[in-house]
Amino acid sequence: MQDVFQGGKEAPEPLRCRPPAVATQQIDTADLRVTRWDFPPGAETGWHRHGWAYVVVPITAGEMLLELPEGKTATASIRPGVSYERPAGAEHNVVNAGQEPFSFVEIELKAFPG
Repeated sequence: MQDVFQGGKEAPEPLRCRPPAVATQQIDTADLRVTRWDFPPGAETGWHRHGWAYVVVPITAGEMLLELPEGKTATASIRPGVSYERPAGAEHNVVNAGQEPFSFVEIELKAFPG
């Protein structure tokens, strides 16, 4: 059975009942946006597409499930202070797949749109 929106249109992804991750915007200038993300166990960002290249700086360790386009998934472990970058246009839903909360800071670079 397919999930549908009101009006009979097919949903772009299965409907879920996960708690939302908490986004706290810290800085937003013409050049960059800095957001702290806090994920209780099971929490998710919700499906989104990144409009700018970005860097993630983990604050705490965690286990992520990444839901990707076309129904694909991936897993990733984050460790405090071990940063990574992604290009503009990345699409996914980030889920805390672990038993402990985790947090990271996301720095979006507005000079690199996608």
